[in-house]
Amino acid sequence: MNNVPELFGSLVFNETVMRERLPKTVFAKLKKAIETDESLELDVANVVAAAMRDWAIEKGCTHFTHWFQPMTGITAEKHDSFISPIGNSKVMMEFSGKELIKGEPDASSFPSGGLRATFEARGYTAWDPSSNAFIKDGVLCIPTAFCSYTGEALDKKTPLLRSMDAINKEAVRILKILGDNTVKNVISTVGPEQEYFLIDKKTFTKRRDLVYTGRTLFGSKPPKGQEMEDHYFGTIRTNVASYMADLNEELWKLGILAKTEHNEVAPAQHELAPIFSESNVATDHNQLTMEYIKKVADKHGLACLLHEKPFAGINGNGKHNNWSLSTDTGINLLDPGDTPWVNTRFLIFLAAVLKAVDEHQDLLRLSVASAGNDHRLGANEAPPAIISVFVGDELEKIIDAIESGATYEDTYERIMKSSASVLPNFAKETTDRNRTSPFAFTGNKFEFRMVGGSLSISGPNVILNTIMADALSQFATVLEKAADIEVACKELIVKTIKEHKRIIFNGNNYAEEWVVEAEKRGLLNLKSTPDTLPCFIKENNIKLFEKHGVFSETEIHSRYEILLEGYCKTINIEALTMVEMVQKEIIPGTVKYISALADVAVSKAKISESVTSYMEKDMITKLSALCDNLYKKVNQLQNAIMDTKDYEDSLELAKYYRNTVFADMNEVRAIADEIEPLVAKEYWPFPTYGEMLYY
Repeated sequence: MNNVPELFGSLVFNETVMRERLPKTVFAKLKKAIETDESLELDVANVVAAAMRDWAIEKGCTHFTHWFQPMTGITAEKHDSFISPIGNSKVMMEFSGKELIKGEPDASSFPSGGLRATFEARGYTAWDPSSNAFIKDGVLCIPTAFCSYTGEALDKKTPLLRSMDAINKEAVRILKILGDNTVKNVISTVGPEQEYFLIDKKTFTKRRDLVYTGRTLFGSKPPKGQEMEDHYFGTIRTNVASYMADLNEELWKLGILAKTEHNEVAPAQHELAPIFSESNVATDHNQLTMEYIKKVADKHGLACLLHEKPFAGINGNGKHNNWSLSTDTGINLLDPGDTPWVNTRFLIFLAAVLKAVDEHQDLLRLSVASAGNDHRLGANEAPPAIISVFVGDELEKIIDAIESGATYEDTYERIMKSSASVLPNFAKETTDRNRTSPFAFTGNKFEFRMVGGSLSISGPNVILNTIMADALSQFATVLEKAADIEVACKELIVKTIKEHKRIIFNGNNYAEEWVVEAEKRGLLNLKSTPDTLPCFIKENNIKLFEKHGVFSETEIHSRYEILLEGYCKTINIEALTMVEMVQKEIIPGTVKYISALADVAVSKAKISESVTSYMEKDMITKLSALCDNLYKKVNQLQNAIMDTKDYEDSLELAKYYRNTVFADMNEVRAIADEIEPLVAKEYWPFPTYGEMLYY
């Protein structure tokens, strides 16, 4: 591999490149525009565009694109060349400030939830200068926001930027009340841990369900799953290590802080974790990471699966969202310090987190809602759909002392002492990790563990930033009226803890007892996406987003419709794929095997009456009965799919897909998975779980 420091960011038009290539005055104006969110003057934009063009051409680029994140959950791009005619059949390479700042893709061809009709095609992309331009596949990519002709957000970036502005405003307001006038900006930061599966590309292409839906719709349990617990952090296979090395190189070129890689719990499952960065940059980088994880896999003869539950019965893919708040002066506002019980700033922000999460459980659950994630939440490895906060033993004791008015006695052992004389003592974290918790404090950040592997992290962080901004706003309103800030802070912290302590749970979130206990506490248990999505359009939530300028009511309703439509379309595609695989692959393959068994039985009978065919007859009887039942159930599923046309209301249709179509799919799968172990390998039409996971 090349020298990593030189390699890192080599395809990024970053601050170093800008400082080298831009006149000092232009660079200063650009930095000011980025830091203050001021509009960039056209003459400045022209100079920046020219420098960006020259740099890109030197790197081999002939085209540029406004790279944006529509409501599809993936990225979009439209490539334009730098060429411009100059007469006499000649061209020159041009790129103007106007082209840099604004683009115009077709807005009618992306999900809009009614914001754009088919005949209303105009939409705009607007440069996000806080996220650096980069080169991908020989094309200059300019990170942009995407909005309609009438100004509504059509993407996932715009609301994220708005939410970052909201939490910045309210956090700075709190800090000023606490006497810190040095902080000008508070930045929400994220480090998303990306989980994924790698399987052989040849087996992938033989599975129509993986090709069409990203998950296996059929598959009986293999003799070995993950019960031996021998894959997690195990030795990385040679071909996978080679893949990871190439992936790192590609990501580092793009300035992505890919840091940690390892085998995950499930066979063929892995994880890549970056160093945290600003939320909008982290979101851009995670979208690129998901793209390159797949792209590099293809070069290595592998297929990458990001779906939240590609294989039933084993760990699915999550994306732990490590969220925190940092100041422009280098302070992590969620760092408890050595004496958290007297750290007023930390306790204020911790109390705000508890308040925000408790009051807006519905929105946090909503932020991770999808057809894919419904399979994962509450399964082998994922937290349940119930929102709770893990704070660790020390913080829980501190919170208890604050609530009761008692003096906290620090008895926490901060040095981990080893019994082995050759091993050094080391500093002990103030909190353990709780892998079952959906929202866990991990020392100086909160790990939101419910995010699905294929989801954009924009949605969860829009919600986190907004609800935190609201809690801080309410705190500021109280504290600004206080005669004695110190006393008012203490009273506010105590009051908040008493009102929202129910959200704290340090135990096993997998336990059935917790479900009962959570219900007693009045916590929500929104088990499926159709149960969750109506929360988006509740009056109080609309007012919340409007108050902080994150979404308008129109934008909320459009996203509500997009999410419902996406859920229905996902289940519909899965159901149609299931029907096709049963009718064209599973039943024909099973019938061929039955026929082969029958032929053997007939051949035996010809040899001698004393030669028995008990096995063949028994297998034929079992498989015939199962096939008949499978045929009936798949016809039932087909009829259920046909009946979806009777529903006009989006929510009712989503509920029908969940309660009827999906239920029928489970019945079809159960029979097919019962057939699979009974059919000889050469007759089963597609690769099994064992063949895919242990390649």
